[in-house]
Amino acid sequence: MRSIILTGLLSGLLLSQQAFAQQPNSSTNTQLSETAFQQPPAAYGIRCWWWWLNGNVSKQSITRDLEAMKAKGFSGACIFDAGGQDQRGNSNVPEGPLFGSPAWQELFRFAVQEAHRLGLVLSLNIQSGWNLGAPDVKPQEAAKRLTWSQTIINGGQNYVQPLPVPAALDGFYKDIAVLAFPYRDTTSIQPLHNLRQKAAFDEVGGSATDTRFLLNEDTANNKLVHAQHTTVINLTQKMNAQGVLSWKAPAGKWVILRFGYTLNGAEISTSSGKWQGLVIDYMSRQHFTRYWNTHVQPLLQSIGKDAGTTLRYLQTDSWELGGINWTEDFQQEFRNRRGYDLLPYLPIVAGKLIDSREVSNRFLADLRKTISDCIADNHYKVFQEKAAAYGMGIQPESAGPHAGPFDGLKNFGHSEIMMGEFWSPSAHRPLPESRFFVKQAASAAHIYNKNLVGAEAFTTIGHHWDDIIWKEMKPSFDHELCAGLNLTLLHTFTSSPPEMGLPGQEYFAGTHFNPNITWWKYSDAFWSYMARAQYMMQQGRFVADVLYYYGDHVPNIARLKEDDPAGALPGYDYDVINEDRLMALQVQQGWITLPHGMRYRVLVLPKHRVMSLAALQKIDQLVSAGATVIGPRTQRTVSLEKYTTSGKTLQQLVAHLWGADSTANQQPGSRAVGKGRMAWGYTAAEWLALQQIAADCHFEAPATDTFGYIHHRWNEADYYFISSRKQTPVKATVSFRVSGRQPEFWDPVSGHTQPAMAYTQANGVTTVPVSFAPYGSWFVVFRKPVPVTQQGTAATNFPEFRVTDTLQGPWQLHFDERWGGPASVEFPFLTSWTERPEPGIRYYSGSVVYHKEFNYDPKHQRIYLNLGAVKDVGIAGVKLNGKEIGVLWAPPYRIALDDIQPGKNVLEVEVINSWRNRLVGDRGQPAEKRFTKTNITIRPEWQLLESGLLGPVVLETQDQ
Repeated sequence: MRSIILTGLLSGLLLSQQAFAQQPNSSTNTQLSETAFQQPPAAYGIRCWWWWLNGNVSKQSITRDLEAMKAKGFSGACIFDAGGQDQRGNSNVPEGPLFGSPAWQELFRFAVQEAHRLGLVLSLNIQSGWNLGAPDVKPQEAAKRLTWSQTIINGGQNYVQPLPVPAALDGFYKDIAVLAFPYRDTTSIQPLHNLRQKAAFDEVGGSATDTRFLLNEDTANNKLVHAQHTTVINLTQKMNAQGVLSWKAPAGKWVILRFGYTLNGAEISTSSGKWQGLVIDYMSRQHFTRYWNTHVQPLLQSIGKDAGTTLRYLQTDSWELGGINWTEDFQQEFRNRRGYDLLPYLPIVAGKLIDSREVSNRFLADLRKTISDCIADNHYKVFQEKAAAYGMGIQPESAGPHAGPFDGLKNFGHSEIMMGEFWSPSAHRPLPESRFFVKQAASAAHIYNKNLVGAEAFTTIGHHWDDIIWKEMKPSFDHELCAGLNLTLLHTFTSSPPEMGLPGQEYFAGTHFNPNITWWKYSDAFWSYMARAQYMMQQGRFVADVLYYYGDHVPNIARLKEDDPAGALPGYDYDVINEDRLMALQVQQGWITLPHGMRYRVLVLPKHRVMSLAALQKIDQLVSAGATVIGPRTQRTVSLEKYTTSGKTLQQLVAHLWGADSTANQQPGSRAVGKGRMAWGYTAAEWLALQQIAADCHFEAPATDTFGYIHHRWNEADYYFISSRKQTPVKATVSFRVSGRQPEFWDPVSGHTQPAMAYTQANGVTTVPVSFAPYGSWFVVFRKPVPVTQQGTAATNFPEFRVTDTLQGPWQLHFDERWGGPASVEFPFLTSWTERPEPGIRYYSGSVVYHKEFNYDPKHQRIYLNLGAVKDVGIAGVKLNGKEIGVLWAPPYRIALDDIQPGKNVLEVEVINSWRNRLVGDRGQPAEKRFTKTNITIRPEWQLLESGLLGPVVLETQDQ
């Protein structure tokens, strides 16, 4: 049953149940549809990471899973073979067929055939686990890093000696070059700060770390160096294959560095069974192609025409392989991209200072940028090209949050689905900045003209079967919807063959979603909420006033929306752009535009005052053509590209944009440049307000930072998703920069729509009073023309509810005896099952039906039922007089009783809690006495969770 959820907050007309087929942004549908909103077409359903845990799946479990997904409105799934079942103290599960083996391919083909039968879209993670690799990856194909040895000799003689072999991991080593320079007393030289991170030996952090600090270096003793680059001699040809150097060294002392490369040590993570091995070289087209030809192409060929039709996308997971800084042809890649030879500067990687501290730092910035370019062009671009040959797109998590040596937005530029991730609250990632990573993916979609912004959703570590839908899942989803999310992939839906029992086999992390969860029966109530939101967010175009350029440094990863680097929030929204797409910007009638139509009022530059010469030249072009750009006076580049001439060019550009007098930029100001304007000292919000541009969305409430919003425009319709981030009900007066159209409330919880009766219009702004439930949300839609002078006719859009009766006294409860509960028991009053002495109730998990008869005296126009508190998952199905009337999963747990009868009525409320209490009850019991079976360890700190209908259950009416 696809349940209709009635919150009772709106009294609008019931909408047609008929859904129509529609693809996202279909050209045949040019306006929002209330019908599609209430019952979203299948194309807008959520998807999932379909975990083939340790390869332990069967044809039976495949069919069961896919049919369950289809029945609950999923649009598809990503086949994700992986391990992780035994991490963090959990138990193993049987090992299934090895990824890509004939037996695995048979299961894969069967899954594709079943998905084709059911009309589901599939994606495929192209390995088992993540950090792309395979058991057959040879060291030469694997991820690499630089290594070296140092020898100091006295010159003035013919030196014939073997040079020490640099440190090598697992015995793998290849030479690059032998370099020498005159020895100096360097005891007073301080090494560069953060050298390992600057030289890309290490990641810079795991949560979208701001890495601009890598651009800086202490230059107090700038000229105290080991050598000048002009004195570095290349001796590579003087060392033979046995590592013996034959060199007639000039007089004096010499430092000899033997450079080579070895493995970076990265291995495949969280993979099934024997799919273990090295991670491939992410900078090499050759090595990716070999992997593709061996492991991916045979899978695609095995499914024939379903490749590109049923199987639509290919995936790899996030970067977690540490730092890399070499590949076989890196020297030539560097010369081609940066325009100079890296060898004279390579000693910098070994901790030497060449020319100056500043020059050394500039070289390392060029090194990282070249690594980033190679990753984007030789890995993700090649991945995209290979997939496109089969009519497929890619959806890798290619842009963090681990801060590897890459430009996140540039990597995303090769994706069809921009895949981010977000986490539910957990001790592992408790803070917003370590949980929310979708804003970058959304910006990438907007600047690269892609429609789908996906996310690995509800990831956690430590939680198992204790998540509350309305309290933990919904606000996390809503937060990222405001950042631009429009396609959710649940993390995770584990395939669990029947013999694995209940709750069955599970991955150690993620929120658990599959037909084994207790509340699967009613899960489509929540999935429908998400599908409605995805329907809306996949239409139209994101509206933003501000475009923030995030620089050309590496690593570079845009952070969560609230990071707000342009200072646009809370009233204006923004996108983030990289150097790659900065070059595509144009100016049309003062708007900063991209070729596909995205447009912004202002471009904001980063505060670190560093700009590449190419970027600054583009900024100059844009401002001269009529753009408004806000940012501090650029002070420097951090690159050795065209180093001897770049300084003068930089000064000329800076003077043209900010003026010749740098002291004039110390206070906020602006100046006309060509047809445009250069401003400084302002946030984006301050500048827009100064130009009398009203906030796009403004909340008037006691705490305005407890709300989020996003604005889309589709043809003549503007619509906003607005959400409260408070756990309690809240009211706000919300202003929208729209006028001349009727505001409407579209409720994503129920699918109901209703025109706002209370609103005002003035100066191009419509102001609407809004009431939010705990963590509540609305779409506010403007599509039907009205006079700009028209005002609302009511004082409020949400009349108050008042209690007319409380359903007191005993309730009859019906448990499932198969799970230890009594067939029937009377509760004299509502209380948590955990408060009862009976073990079969206290430790019960699953469905319980509450039964109560009550009399109704018809005195009011419309009556609502309010269930009060529902624990622990917080989901309940309601029947009145034998008729199903809806599923409630979020406060205020209110539903209209339109079929209530005068006199006697029979109310049934089915409440379902999670597996947690039954698992606690089974803790310490021998296997034969347990009700449950799972590989997840029942931890000693797990406590019983309040469960059941706690009430008070009341009847209410709405004041008119």
